[in-house]
Amino acid sequence: MSTPEKLEVQPDPQRLIEGLRDTGYEFNTAIADLIDNSIAASASLVDIHIAMDLKGKIRLSIADNGIGMNRKGLINAMKYGSAQRPNPSSLGKFGLGLKTASTAFCRRLLVTSRQKSGPDILRVFWDLDHVAKEGRWELMLDKSDKETKDHLKKTAGTKPGTVVVWEEIDRLMKIYSSPSGAPARKAFNKIVDDLKEHIAMIFQRFLDSSNKAVPNVKIKINNDLIKPWDPFCIGVSELVASQVIEVKGADATFRINAYILPRREEFPTPEQATEAKIRNNLQGFYIYRENRLIHFADWLGMYSMEPHGSLLRVEFSFDHQLDEAFQIDIKKSQIILNPALYDLLKDTFLPAPRRAADDRYRQGQKKKAQEKSDGAHSSSNSSIGEKQKAIGGAIIKPVAGSKDQVLVKNVNGEFHFKIKITKANKPGELFVQPVESINDGVLFQPALIDLQKGVQINTSHPYYSKVYVPNLKSGVTIQGMDSLIWALCVAEYSTINENTLDHFRELRYELSKILRKLVDDLPEPKLDEDEAE
Repeated sequence: MSTPEKLEVQPDPQRLIEGLRDTGYEFNTAIADLIDNSIAASASLVDIHIAMDLKGKIRLSIADNGIGMNRKGLINAMKYGSAQRPNPSSLGKFGLGLKTASTAFCRRLLVTSRQKSGPDILRVFWDLDHVAKEGRWELMLDKSDKETKDHLKKTAGTKPGTVVVWEEIDRLMKIYSSPSGAPARKAFNKIVDDLKEHIAMIFQRFLDSSNKAVPNVKIKINNDLIKPWDPFCIGVSELVASQVIEVKGADATFRINAYILPRREEFPTPEQATEAKIRNNLQGFYIYRENRLIHFADWLGMYSMEPHGSLLRVEFSFDHQLDEAFQIDIKKSQIILNPALYDLLKDTFLPAPRRAADDRYRQGQKKKAQEKSDGAHSSSNSSIGEKQKAIGGAIIKPVAGSKDQVLVKNVNGEFHFKIKITKANKPGELFVQPVESINDGVLFQPALIDLQKGVQINTSHPYYSKVYVPNLKSGVTIQGMDSLIWALCVAEYSTINENTLDHFRELRYELSKILRKLVDDLPEPKLDEDEAE
């Protein structure tokens, strides 16, 4: 067998460095990657400045008080595919994050660092335009500017630290006709606000000073100290399932916990309810690698985002030993489960928590639907009241001494029947009365309301919440549905006899069951602002 010729083939600098800008980073994910490096460097403070000048030019600077780097360390850090850190549990993993995350948004990446206390400060930088012009992988080293030195001094004093600067930012915002006008400024401010919210969530465990299991760090963004956001609302939520799962072939385990959050009205204070952010798009798995959130608010393809799951959040925590098993990507932003583990979570672990979350959600929906029904049927009662005498029909009177027996006189004769006898909940509510529940879960039932032929409507039935509630502002629609249901009950009074009594009851039961199935795929109503998405 002949010996093959060995050829070293260098990638084209311009094409590769430009191509690596398109690795799919989002801005918040990119900044989180840079903070990973600061935490890996044992920083206790990360200070982020992002500003837009009057010409719409954006500059970003991230300073930390970590261990810093010497000349050799700086050059290695800026190398694409830099040497692996000695600690495998480091938040940095592939040696690409600093470069790819940064150049995804800027054309000049500058890193300034000091490893020892004192005046010695080194700076190196990648300039994509220079690489393109020269056609060489030329990393440049020079003296740092005053603005960067001041930021390092503010963050680390005269001790070790590092500053990462983005210049020539060209991919963060769209082009505006007025680069510093009100629309551009508003868009920029939203980017900053979203970043603060994202960092509070991603690094929650590191920001929480009461958490002694991880090194604590303070993170500031434009001088605002970021407070941790706990997606599980520990202390007020309910831990409904917990399991340690062994991953075969990896000789390692991970923990998974399922939490059900309180409904909005169940939180101790309105402020806590708002802070919990109970929204449809925040349910699902929250996946932590080495205590850093890498993927969140997603069911990994197992389920769709349905409102009845909005109270369920699942903590999924693992360490670096499972990186390969979960196929962690360059951005450390997602995992891939093997089929056996996927099925275990979907078919064994999650069904019970999902049922519990669904029950709690629907309890809240029923209560809100009942509240929404207050006054919704006034027009129907008024309209029916004007015409019920002309409609006529059977005569119904309560049997003396009985709480639920009435005498019905219709074309078939006189009969004694058991029926709901009740009083109006409010003046005028004599014909259509919304109630929180009805036996057997039926949608409606005949009732004698203050001696008037009426109907009770079950606000807990899905038909009410999914069809009635979304149309409460449409008086004509509500009157039309109420009139139909009231007419069915009046027709029942007029035609019933002892032989057909059970048939009518079965008809209401079957009708209610069919309607339950028919509305199953209809969207849940948006009963309050927090659950609207």
